[in-house]
Amino acid sequence: MIICMRQGATKGNAEHVIQAVKDAGLEPAPLFGTERTVIAVLGDERDLDMKKFRAMDGVEKVMPVLRPYRLVSRESHPEDTVVDFGDGVKIGGNNPIAIMAGPCSVETEELLLEIAQEMKKRGVQFLRGGAFKPRTAPYAFQGHGEEALKWMKRAAEKTGLKVVTEIMDTQHVDMMADYIDMYQVGARNMQNFELLKALGRKQKPVLLKRGMSADLDEFLLAAEYIAKEGNSHIVLCERGIRTFCKYSRNTLDLNVIPWVKKMSHLPIIVDPSHGTGSYDMVKPMAMAGVAAGADGLIIEVHPKPEEAWSDGDQSITYKTLDDVLDGINKIAVVMGR
Repeated sequence: MIICMRQGATKGNAEHVIQAVKDAGLEPAPLFGTERTVIAVLGDERDLDMKKFRAMDGVEKVMPVLRPYRLVSRESHPEDTVVDFGDGVKIGGNNPIAIMAGPCSVETEELLLEIAQEMKKRGVQFLRGGAFKPRTAPYAFQGHGEEALKWMKRAAEKTGLKVVTEIMDTQHVDMMADYIDMYQVGARNMQNFELLKALGRKQKPVLLKRGMSADLDEFLLAAEYIAKEGNSHIVLCERGIRTFCKYSRNTLDLNVIPWVKKMSHLPIIVDPSHGTGSYDMVKPMAMAGVAAGADGLIIEVHPKPEEAWSDGDQSITYKTLDDVLDGINKIAVVMGR
């Protein structure tokens, strides 16, 4: 359930309620806002006497949570979450559209630095690239691993870009923390619960991609695993789901953006590269994503897509990126972003 304290309730009032929740054998998760405090109650609340909590000093209302996720729910946290990376880079709220761009996989240090410099010129805030590459075929290029992370960090130090890259294994959590600014959880790992819990114990932002067959509740419950462990720096990502559609790699479900905004306080970005699997669909779907309310985009960029080691057919060139950015900037102005 959710316990909303009255505006002006004292800290002592909130602490009394928190202790009562603990005495009931449940776990309180207080969210201290600028105007009021909200206390999410974690655990099986079915036997709780809600009237007892309604009668406590400073309590405005007590609401049973109908949805299975609590911490990422809009009910428990009405204000939009803004994930702050420092240096003025923020995702969520009314902040400018965040752009993450770079190659599907990190191929060489020289090429990565070139791409990073080109992204910086265009106002991109995040350098994306795969150091560890999950591939359907076991013989396909799997990434350079930690060596690629070192290249990404050096490129970031030279350009000032933030680094976001995919994590595959719980054993890599601590090692990767020294190189990156944001962990990316790929679609295949959206329900890797041990990985989600491990990332929840780190205070470093997580980009959580939607699984290819996940519905909205499953998507938000995956985010709940991270939040429950104490990490609220979560950004969701719609990257397309698998449907009967045969003319694109995936179906980019832009319906989920306003639904996420309705059900959760977390920011959400869109991946038009994986969402379509085709470079010429990136611009229209990127613009559509921003028009639907997305807080950012993650786009695959390569100077020579035909020579890319992975996903060349959905990667765009620098020139095409310029066209994409021009288009989304026009939409962003209309959206007040």
